[in-house]
Parts: sequence; structure tokens; C-alpha cells
Amino acid sequence: MTQSADDISRMLKSARPRRGRWVIGGLLVLVLAGGAGWYALSGTAKTAQVSYLTEAVTKGPLTVTVTATGTVQPTTQVEVSSELSGTLASVDVDYNDTVEVGQVLARLDDTKLRAQLENSEASLVAARARLVSAQATAREAEANFTTQSALDERGIAARSGLITVQANLERAKAAVEIAEADLGQAEASLTLQRADLANAVIRSPIKGIVLNRAAETGQIVAASLSAPVLFTLAEDLRRMDLLVNIDEADIGRVTVGARAVFTVDAYPAEEFPAVITQVRFAPETTDNVVTYKAVLSVENPDGLLRPGMTATATLIVSEVQEALTVPNAALRYAPPKAAASTKSQGLVGLILPGPPGSRGAQPSVATGKSLWVLRAGVPQEVPVTLGDSDGRRTVVTSEALAEGDLVITDQISRSN
Repeated sequence: MTQSADDISRMLKSARPRRGRWVIGGLLVLVLAGGAGWYALSGTAKTAQVSYLTEAVTKGPLTVTVTATGTVQPTTQVEVSSELSGTLASVDVDYNDTVEVGQVLARLDDTKLRAQLENSEASLVAARARLVSAQATAREAEANFTTQSALDERGIAARSGLITVQANLERAKAAVEIAEADLGQAEASLTLQRADLANAVIRSPIKGIVLNRAAETGQIVAASLSAPVLFTLAEDLRRMDLLVNIDEADIGRVTVGARAVFTVDAYPAEEFPAVITQVRFAPETTDNVVTYKAVLSVENPDGLLRPGMTATATLIVSEVQEALTVPNAALRYAPPKAAASTKSQGLVGLILPGPPGSRGAQPSVATGKSLWVLRAGVPQEVPVTLGDSDGRRTVVTSEALAEGDLVITDQISRSN
């Protein structure tokens, strides 16, 4: 009986390892079966389909422009002041009046100026009279000197008499020179007074129009402190200038002679043509932003444009007549790169691969040296050389690209 019990114990011990192996094997079979089913279901449910957004390559003109803002100004603008101080006796023009060269704009009270002119004229007459008197005295002294010299040579006259006559002659000649100088000074003073009297009449230096008038009858003008601006005149407004500020990033492409168009707030639906006539080298800095001034010539035959109008200009910096162009989005597209599968943890991860979709895609960065063309439903990379761009489309050159080819701009992934 005891022997039987020992035999049974030995049998149980020998059977336990085998039973454990069977249990572990059964569990592995169940895990594999479940994983395979989950994998199959996941793969069936998440099969990814990719569709591409495309746009055709076109051939035609492309215009590259630069936008700038500025103001419309007269070609020639003159501020008229007064050289003299005084009271305005009259103002002869008003706003928007058309004026000719030399036309009277205003007059100062010239009462004092006329009195000073008369005084200068009288001084001139007196100076001329003094010169005539001095010249007569000089002739008399010269005659006396000649006579006295002849007597002295004969030994008839005293030597002292000759010296006196000679001194009188020299004083007479000096008096003539003084009289001549006084006459010249009197003439200069008269010229100055006449100029002041003429300047009392303020005249237009140009042919144009009165933009601004800051003068009123009875107004006192103090020119000695600072020349006051009484009138602002503009030359013929049928031809004007547009002054715009060009950003430093764009100034290298702006050239003299280039065409432009601009609009103003008063006529938003109308475009006015212009031509760049000057690009200035002097920088202008506002709020740490550097710009350069460009001057555009504008024809204004209908008088629609007025000085000071704010304008938004579009400057044409480049034009291509016939070239292949693609949308800029095509140059930014690149197909995603497949990502490396993530490592699963645990026993199941070592045995089962991840389901479809667990290997996600990583975004790619376009190089700008190629684009992707959809041919027979398959993306193909085509190398290109880039040209000008208007911000929406870019000129490209490539032997492997033709008009009508479909370039990929984006892709959409869908899961079934």
C-alpha cells in the first residue's frame, strides 16, 4: 500500500511540468489567434487611400509688381513770401485763381518807401552838383598851377607860391574823387530804394494756380524775423508727380523708366498710368523701417488728380510674355516620408506587428528645386529652375515639363 502511494506521487510530479507546458502553449495560441483577428480587422477597417490636388501648368505672360503708397504732388510748387516788412494794402488773388508770370498777387503799403525814394533822388541831384563844383574847382586849381609853374621857371614868382598852388590843385583833385564817390553812393541808394518799392508789389514767379493763400488785407508782415509764406503756387496741374515710398526689400528691382498704375480714394474704380522718373538714393527711416523715395510722372489732362491725394501704386518691375508657370503651392509640396515603426512593449509586441496605420507619415520639406507631377496616377519628381514670381505663380524652366502637365499642390488621405 505504501509502495502504491509512492508510485502515485512520482507520477503526479512527472505530470505537472507537462501540464504547465500545455497551459502556456494554449495561452499563446489564444493570444496569436486574437491578435491575428484584431490585425485583420484593423487592416480591413483602416486601409488608407490617397488622392492628389493638382493644377495644370500654363504658358503665357507673367507680370511681377511691387506695391507702394505715396501722395500726388505738383511738378513745381513755389511758396511766395515778402522780402519787406510792412502792412498789406491789398490782396489781388484768391484760392484756385490762375496766375501768369509777373502777375500782382498782393501790395504792401509803400508810403514810406516812396518818401525814401524821393529822398534818394534828391541826394543824387545834390551829389551830382557837388561833383560839378569839385570839377570846376579842380580846373581852376590846375590853371593856377600851370601859371605859377611858368612864372617859377622864369624866376619871377616866389617858390612858396608854387607850393601853395600845387597843394590847392591836389586838394581840388581829391575833392573831385570824393564827389564822384558820393555820387556813386547816391546812385546805389536810389537803386536800392527803387528795388524796395518794386518789392512792395508781390508778383507771381511762375504760371500756375494758387493752391493756398495766407495773406489778408491789413495783415502786418514781419520779414525781418522769418520770411512768411503768403501764397503757395503750383505750376500747370495737367502734369503732376507721384511720390511713393519703396520698401528696402523691393528697391533693388525698381528702375527708372518702368511703368506703373495707381489709384486714389476719390476714384477707387479708376487706374491712372504713370512712369518712374527718379529713384532717390537718400533713405528715409520711420519707426525703424527704411524706405526710398521714387518719383513717378503722371499726366492729369482732366484735372481729376489734386495735390496731396493719397495714392496706392503698383510698380511693374518685370514682365515675361511667354513662359511656363506653376502655382506657388506646387513648389511647397513634397510627399510625406514613411515613419519608422514604434517598438511595442511586452510579449505580444515582440510577436505581433502593429496594425496598419501605426506606421504614420512624417511631413517632408520641399527643396524649391523640383516639383511633383501626377502622371498615370503616380507622382513623379521633376527638377525645375525657378524664375520670376508674382506671389501666386512662378516661372519655371524644365525639359521634363510641358504645358498642361498636372502638378501636385497637396494630397488628401482617406481611410476605408
